[in-house]
Amino acid sequence: MIHEHNAAVGQLVVVTGPPGAGKSSVSEELANTRAPSALVPGDSFFAMIKQGYVLPWLPQARHQNTLVIEAAAASAGRLSDMCFVVYDGIVGPWFLQTFVRAAGPAEVHYVILLPPLEACLDRVRTRVDHGFSDLAVTRDMHQQFANADIDARHVITESDDPPAEMAERIAGRLSEGEFRYSHS
Repeated sequence: MIHEHNAAVGQLVVVTGPPGAGKSSVSEELANTRAPSALVPGDSFFAMIKQGYVLPWLPQARHQNTLVIEAAAASAGRLSDMCFVVYDGIVGPWFLQTFVRAAGPAEVHYVILLPPLEACLDRVRTRVDHGFSDLAVTRDMHQQFANADIDARHVITESDDPPAEMAERIAGRLSEGEFRYSHS
């Protein structure tokens, strides 16, 4: 259901979590809850690197990851000047300040999808047309999100709801300001 919501202009919603959390499905649906809107797939920024790419979960990828996150956030932030923006990608709390700074003046809302580990592993194991299938990295990323120092109001642990229902629930909570990230 699309809601005309001019107040959403300037809002940037980061939908994040470990692999298999449902980020892409929920992000697509969430972007469709407002008009005008844009969906920024974070993975596409990593895919721009053609030579010298370092797998982002490796320690030596820190500089690459910082630059890619900054580029993606800057793009998402600029788009928020004209519409409601949903950013779909892994932005752990350890990269959140970097993302927010690069996004500029956008009002950032931060949503972590964190279903149980087994749900993430099952999704990674069974999805098709997706280049990522590393279960060990999925376990590690899940643990990093689960152990991160972040206010619990940003975390959604439900996993059985269809993406459209999850997006509607998130949209309602956005209206309440529940996911707003304060970086002061």
